[in-house]
Amino acid sequence: MAESVKKTDKAQKKSWFKGLKSEFGKIIWTDKETLAKQTVAVVSITCFLGVFITIIDRLVLELMNLLIK
Repeated sequence: MAESVKKTDKAQKKSWFKGLKSEFGKIIWTDKETLAKQTVAVVSITCFLGVFITIIDRLVLELMNLLIK
């Protein structure tokens, strides 16, 4: 009985890897130009939001300091 469990387990692993390979074959990868444009967009937006949040944070901090003093 233990042998049949081991065989079934190995067959399931093999089947899982076949399915995984099949799914990876379905992926449509973007071309380099699109990837570069999207990367620039993400980095730009991230930098902009970082600066924006920093400015808002400093303004709120200054307002809080004015109210406390």
